[in-house]
Amino acid sequence: MRKTTYPYYLANEPVAANTDLQVTDKFSGEVATRVALADAKAIDEAIGLAVAAMPEMRGGFAPFKRQAVLEHCVKRFRERADEMAMALCIEAGKPINDSRGEVTRLIDTFKVAAEESVRIDGEILNLEISPRAKGYHGYVKRVPIGPCSFISPFNFPLNLAAHKIAPAIAAGTPFVMKPASRTPVGALIIGEVLAETDLPKGAFSILPAHRDGADLFTTDERFKLLSFTGSPAVGWDLKARAAKKKVVLELGGNAAAVVDSDQEGKLDYVVDRLAFGAFHQSGQSCIGVQRILAHASLYDALREKLIAKTKSLKMGDPKNEKTFVGPMISGLESKRLAGWMESAVKAGARIIAGGKVDGAMFEATLLENVGRDTDLYRKEAFGPVAILEKFDDFDQALDTVNDSDFGLQAGIFTDSLAHAHRAWDRLEVGGVVINDVPSFRVDNMPYGGVKDSGLGREGIRHAIEDMTEARLMVMRETW
Repeated sequence: MRKTTYPYYLANEPVAANTDLQVTDKFSGEVATRVALADAKAIDEAIGLAVAAMPEMRGGFAPFKRQAVLEHCVKRFRERADEMAMALCIEAGKPINDSRGEVTRLIDTFKVAAEESVRIDGEILNLEISPRAKGYHGYVKRVPIGPCSFISPFNFPLNLAAHKIAPAIAAGTPFVMKPASRTPVGALIIGEVLAETDLPKGAFSILPAHRDGADLFTTDERFKLLSFTGSPAVGWDLKARAAKKKVVLELGGNAAAVVDSDQEGKLDYVVDRLAFGAFHQSGQSCIGVQRILAHASLYDALREKLIAKTKSLKMGDPKNEKTFVGPMISGLESKRLAGWMESAVKAGARIIAGGKVDGAMFEATLLENVGRDTDLYRKEAFGPVAILEKFDDFDQALDTVNDSDFGLQAGIFTDSLAHAHRAWDRLEVGGVVINDVPSFRVDNMPYGGVKDSGLGREGIRHAIEDMTEARLMVMRETW
């Protein structure tokens, strides 16, 4: 870490209110830095100042000014890329190569937002649909919805914060963000860069806070939108308490990848992608590959290659350039997942690669014969564990993918255009990825899920739509 302490940001200004929040190095377990922790009074003040900033953000802070802010961020993030990657590696335990990749995505997200900030257009409506409307004309523009509440998760501390912050700036909406208390540093560095700009006072606040002290992020009616990324249990509870505000939820998944019968000649590619999707950043991704469905005709060959690939992945210190699997976010999380794995094994599952657990370190693990009624199959593993099973019929495989409470993304490896379209038609998910894993995401695409995976879509243009609302003007000809 570059600093021993970090302030929070209240109405654009750094405030070193305390050093109450310890941020640990997730590999060593040692305290890496300390962060100021916001209380209810600070959160309330931030909301009030966001409300006060709304008139200038909506009227005086023109799109070209918003674009300039976002372009400044892109420049400064490039200059600080190495620092941000190392901070991410330490606070999240993310292997350094994955950390660098996340910084690249952070930059991409702000670049796209800078482009979209001057493209928030409206439309002209033909209202003359009957004689009574003759001489009437309709015009629609999009206006900022009002102050927004953002709650971001621990697993992508930079990029998932960026997917809320960047579109908010582009749309002209003030915001107050609560970053995950286990990984707050990335969001605070973003705040440090935003504080260098001429955003109106109150346009942003970034306030680490304990969950039990952050009720205002959900219940305060001055917020017009709540955007939450995290676990389904927490997300749906927040929605129930969010009152009248709009709610966008990006929640969990137990994503599936289907390997069709025509992939026998491409198994090396398929296995490389499956291993990446299942085990990169220790499986702590809501679109990580959890279920792998392989056609019976190639099951044995894929199984052998996938076992070898899984066993070859280096686990260890995330600062090591060769490390692929680092620690999970905490020992409690690895213990939870180990319990699910042990229960599945007792019910008849077989561990065919990995399976060792040491504190927060959880070896890349592959199982087969996992019962469909087990927690490991039904719930979101959110760790480096994948389940391998076979199918005989493609439509049967699609039914199996849909046999889930979740529906975020799915991956289909196939050379059949008919099968690709059938999957796109039938799968109950927010996105279908053909010939790659469901873990694939580019930061301008609409991203989100159905069922217990959430509500709404992220991706800059789609987030801007949520953070703005249509305003109609009707004009009657009187001349």
